[in-house]
Amino acid sequence: MSESRPTSLHVGRRSAMVLAVASLAGLVMFAWPLILQPAAGVERVDQPFLFMLIFPIVLGLVVAELTEGGMDSRTLAVLAVLTAVNGAIRSLGAGVAGIETVFFLLILGGRVFGPGFGFALGCTSLFTSALLTSGVGPWLPFQMMCAAWVGMGAGLLPRRVTGRWEIALLVAYGVVAAYLYGFLMNLSSWPFTLGIAVPGAGDGLQMVPGDPVLDNLHRFVVFTLLTSTWGWDTGRAITTGVLLVVLGPALLTTFRRALRRVRIVTTLAPAEPGAPASTR
Repeated sequence: MSESRPTSLHVGRRSAMVLAVASLAGLVMFAWPLILQPAAGVERVDQPFLFMLIFPIVLGLVVAELTEGGMDSRTLAVLAVLTAVNGAIRSLGAGVAGIETVFFLLILGGRVFGPGFGFALGCTSLFTSALLTSGVGPWLPFQMMCAAWVGMGAGLLPRRVTGRWEIALLVAYGVVAAYLYGFLMNLSSWPFTLGIAVPGAGDGLQMVPGDPVLDNLHRFVVFTLLTSTWGWDTGRAITTGVLLVVLGPALLTTFRRALRRVRIVTTLAPAEPGAPASTR
């Protein structure tokens, strides 16, 4: 009774370190236009593609560490179900004026089952959705990393907040996460969307090789505000917030009931190896 808000997927010290390394690699993967600028006059840009080759290796290592850290067959079953549901419902809204239906379930899953589970759910949900909607492309590793951060962040929110305040906290987090998702996805594609400018050619919104980081960052922020913040990102934030308010309380109760049942089965099964698996 004392563990009212346990996490199903335990993240030990080693797994937390691997998650941190993966997140750092992901951050570099997104921020390459600001920190790994091509030389002036060079049109070819290889950095993001190099990181795309590294990312699956890092992701596989993360999954292996998380599995070793306590993800048993029952938790994997829950992950598989939520992945399938999230991948399916994303096709109902993605691509229509910023209406995005994937984040609310990802936030609720990370909130109840913990940051490690949320990280894994973000990766698997976006990958499954891409397969279902033929959305596999060079943008997929970036989407998976962003979604993984959204799920992991939900699991790191304060646990003592309950009731209506918990829903308010999740809505606020969902709105912030929706805008950050758009910001990071724009950053990953910004140089390819507008091309790379020639130094001294003017005050456009393109990345200018050799310019100070803050100057390029200013161009990128203006580009994001003009192209997606008031459209796609705001639509994503509104959709996520509304779904969390409408469906959040019921789904939180359902997920926590499933979590308690998983933990009871896991706790009792080793004690009575010859007993039936029923836990009613």
